[in-house]
Amino acid sequence: MDKQLPLTDFIEYSEQQMLQRAQSFLEQAKRRHSIRKFDSRSVSKSIIETCILTAGRAPSGANHQPWHFVAISSEQVKKQIRQQAEKIEQGFYNGRAGQQWLDDLKPLGTDARKPYLEEAPWLIAVFSQKRQKQQGKADKNNYYVHESVGLATGLLIQALHNAGLATLTHTPKPMSFLLDICKRDKDNERPYMLIVTGYPAKGATIPSYAINKKELTELASFI
Repeated sequence: MDKQLPLTDFIEYSEQQMLQRAQSFLEQAKRRHSIRKFDSRSVSKSIIETCILTAGRAPSGANHQPWHFVAISSEQVKKQIRQQAEKIEQGFYNGRAGQQWLDDLKPLGTDARKPYLEEAPWLIAVFSQKRQKQQGKADKNNYYVHESVGLATGLLIQALHNAGLATLTHTPKPMSFLLDICKRDKDNERPYMLIVTGYPAKGATIPSYAINKKELTELASFI
């Protein structure tokens, strides 16, 4: 067994403080919305770096951290991504999705056009990794990859929101074009999600439908 370190940075709060902090975090989470109109104003690279470092603190199977984030600010690369994504989305909205899926998307007002992929200052491509590469050693299998990367992605979204940025998750299917554009290892990595982030544009809106969230009685049971 590896050396165990004492837990020295845990902070215990009173029950009243815990409830206040939980309620404050809930109110902050309520202000996180997916938007589709971004301002082109620049966002410091250091902010994006810090948010990615936060995502990297997520728990993972055997602590293998099976993720890689590619932060994209290049106008040329963003244009490439938009072109490829819109090509795929055209097929999606022109029949591949099926009528039920399209009907479910109607309240959100989405379509095949994705201008925000060029307008936002940053795109963050999230990749999952099948194996852990080791310098001079045999690769190790990664465990609970989907779950681990999902946790890191959720933490990244909340970190960006906490920093004062708006976000949108984008998942064109298939996303394999991101492997080529981002020059990633096709044998070991798989595109997981594309996160669009920046400041909201003036006049940015959110669908009223998206405000509807499950009540506690619907989303949790206590036994």
